[in-house]
Amino acid sequence: MSDLEVKIRSFFKKPSYVVAVIAGVILLASAGSSLFVVDQAEQAVITRFGRYYATLGPGLQYKIPFIDKKFIVPGNKVVQTEQFGFKTTKSGSVNQYQNNITRESTMLTGDLNIVDVEWIIQYRIVDPRAWLFTVQEKDQTIRDISRSVINTLVGDRAILDVMSSERSNIENLAVSMMNEQFSQLGLGINVFAVKLQNIVPPEGVQDAFEDVNKAIQDMNRFINEGKESYNSEIPKAKGEADRQIQVADGYAAERVNKAKGDVARFNSVYEEYRKAPAVTRERLYLETMEEIFASGAEKNPALIDSGLDNVLPFKNLGGKNGKTE
Repeated sequence: MSDLEVKIRSFFKKPSYVVAVIAGVILLASAGSSLFVVDQAEQAVITRFGRYYATLGPGLQYKIPFIDKKFIVPGNKVVQTEQFGFKTTKSGSVNQYQNNITRESTMLTGDLNIVDVEWIIQYRIVDPRAWLFTVQEKDQTIRDISRSVINTLVGDRAILDVMSSERSNIENLAVSMMNEQFSQLGLGINVFAVKLQNIVPPEGVQDAFEDVNKAIQDMNRFINEGKESYNSEIPKAKGEADRQIQVADGYAAERVNKAKGDVARFNSVYEEYRKAPAVTRERLYLETMEEIFASGAEKNPALIDSGLDNVLPFKNLGGKNGKTE
């Protein structure tokens, strides 16, 4: 027997030495399990005797060995993502996806059409204690509630609205509705984004849907062209109508003013006539004759027939050969 074997046997024959070795091993094991490092993007939840004790942040942390237990959860700044209707099969410079998971994406719209909707939700864990201990099937609960909310919102709208104008409204409403339900369950998360991805009809009816969509676009185009023509012609017609009305108003004002002037002139003549009837009659007669001779000066310079073609020396004012023109 070698000297080493003799020393070992003599060592184990002394109980105090054995106890010291066992105690040292236990102390080393305790030190190794009591000190731990929490990553910058993580939080550590500590339970003592199975009950929640504390939540620790990043850095070197300590727990009581064999009594405390730690649970590592993502920090409140780490973005968690759930995909619906598709799945990322390979991440890298170019991601690869598995699409058409119809079990999740096929929905019925408000106008009784079928549509495939793909979407994602992004959330953060804001309460690690609630996240760990309130709900057991956390991931499945998140997916079930998210599917329920999106199905509700899509089912309240027509298919064309879901595919176009209502996308952002659905996303905003989905965030608030999901957070309300997660808060009621005490899940300890906060959804900050819902993003709709591909929204298309099922493969079997895509061609028919495209034809209908094209017809609707043509209808809208014709309506817009009609409105454009209406907007260009109606103002022109209204302008012309306003011009005609203004011309008529001007003509009416002119006739009324002229009539008023004639009435005023007649009244003034009548007043003079009342004062001196004989003089007024003679003046009117002379003025009338003057007006007659002045108006026909170019066509009939005189009433006297200088050629004496008639029995009486007066011009024939009726026209050629005594006939009216």
